[in-house]
Amino acid sequence: MDHVLGIDIGTGSTKAVAVNLEGKPFSEYQEMYSFKSPKPAYHEQDPEEIWTAFQKTVKGITHKTGKPLAIGLSSALHSFIPVDENCRALAPMMTWADNRAYAIAKKLRATDEGMAIYRATGTPLHAMSPLCKLIWLKENEPALFEKTHKFISIKEYIWYRLFNEFKVDHSLASGMGLFNISSLNWHPASLKLAGISEDRLSVPVATNYTQKYSGHGNSEFLEPDTPITISASDGCLANLGSMADQAGIAAITIGTSGAVRVASGRPLPNDQAMTFSYILDEKTFICGGPINNGGIAMQWWLKNFVGADLGEEEYDRVFKQIGVVSPGCGGLIFLPYLTGERAPIWDSESSGTFFGVKLQHNRDHFSRAVLEGICFALKDVLDAVQENSAPIVQINISGGFVKSTVWVQTLADITGKKLMIVQPEDASAVGAAFMAMKETGLTKEYPTPTSNRQLFYPNPANATVYARNFKVYKQLYDDLKATMHLDSGIAG
Repeated sequence: MDHVLGIDIGTGSTKAVAVNLEGKPFSEYQEMYSFKSPKPAYHEQDPEEIWTAFQKTVKGITHKTGKPLAIGLSSALHSFIPVDENCRALAPMMTWADNRAYAIAKKLRATDEGMAIYRATGTPLHAMSPLCKLIWLKENEPALFEKTHKFISIKEYIWYRLFNEFKVDHSLASGMGLFNISSLNWHPASLKLAGISEDRLSVPVATNYTQKYSGHGNSEFLEPDTPITISASDGCLANLGSMADQAGIAAITIGTSGAVRVASGRPLPNDQAMTFSYILDEKTFICGGPINNGGIAMQWWLKNFVGADLGEEEYDRVFKQIGVVSPGCGGLIFLPYLTGERAPIWDSESSGTFFGVKLQHNRDHFSRAVLEGICFALKDVLDAVQENSAPIVQINISGGFVKSTVWVQTLADITGKKLMIVQPEDASAVGAAFMAMKETGLTKEYPTPTSNRQLFYPNPANATVYARNFKVYKQLYDDLKATMHLDSGIAG
């Protein structure tokens, strides 16, 4: 069968999805890998381990499906690797979750210079940003900083292994805090602040940049002459893969973390909520905000308070029990900031909180409160995005949470929006495949996914309850912020 591969290089795994020319996924393959946290606030990975997983993933999927007509690459944003002139890593890769540059980001957010950089680059001022990581490295490991040839992301690392060239797509560059999203060049003010020249970064290219694989380095895992499109970041491609690349349609993804994203013909800055504006292609920005605590918050609760190592049947049982609890949990509210929070509060010192606990509440109430708290966090971001975007009439959703009807319905009730499941999972990989199809001439436009679509509508009675609880949710953080900061345990 003629097909294209979308390959998503994520934080926990690399996953390939085979998509036919009608836009329907029909096969997949995945390789997992680990991370290390040698010190508080550190979150590191071995880029060579990820390159090995990438090769295994390509081998695994092509063994099942045969040679693809083309490949598109997706990857997580904000990874950071110092490398030498031969692209050998000089230190472990910092992932988006690495928080060691927290104090630098906090200081920048309080300056006019920092906010001007945010508006020019579209990247929030946060420890996740490669700009902040660069400054941290310069200040804390000057010898490593000086001997580094280039500072790159994991996709750039893999691209070099494939083609022996340092290139970065506009989408990933727009998430670095170093790239001007209007001029499409490295931003002078960011470079000056980081203490580098642009020759220490890769050459920026459009997301349609395509090369034919020549077998450089290793021809065993992929046949020569296969076209590979550099494509974009995972969040931008998730919008494309879930049919949310048009105005008025938002995308929400919940995996370990979560995000709200909308397509726009222009950047949509918001100084207070610091929403991002990343590039999908030459016509489209994907704007929105990420949350730290998506599935990871639910996993934490279920593992530690319901039962460790829950299987699929046990998860089904737990979510059935959650469904029995009345929406609003009798006033029990959960702030899900277990790992700090990004949008819209950008506070790494925030923490999780249960509020309104009464004798009537049991474990199932707490389980539902955690689920509702994650949805409140996404509603908080959605409201910030809607301040500047076109009116949002529909949200297309993806991620593992779509398997739970009660979770999806709760999100519909809390946001007050119609939800549609287009791609149950793997929207980023599917989006990468769509981009490769278009850019290699296999289709004239991005395909329209042909999978079954499920619609969920908000329940007006539940929405009334949630509107009241959301006001309390918003007030809670304002009231508790100073107390959270007294002993946050964040490493500066």
